[in-house]
Amino acid sequence: MTHHHHHEHEIKSDLSFQEKMVTLLEHWIKHNAEHADNYQNWALKAKDAKMEEVSSLLEDAASLTLDISTKFKKAISEIELETKE
Repeated sequence: MTHHHHHEHEIKSDLSFQEKMVTLLEHWIKHNAEHADNYQNWALKAKDAKMEEVSSLLEDAASLTLDISTKFKKAISEIELETKE
């Protein structure tokens, strides 16, 4: 199975470091949501195939992926707080 998206994370150099971080974090949040959706879809397929443990593990992976995005959202909030000070 081929992974059909690139992971080029260079961001325009005319942005401040904080702006680059927010842009990168927002990208990762979107990317994680796409992955989590994919994991959940395959979890449903595994469940339909009577692969209960596999389904459960994929659901867990989706949840963990979304938990990571929560950390990224908190990081964005921290950056925004720091730039207001």
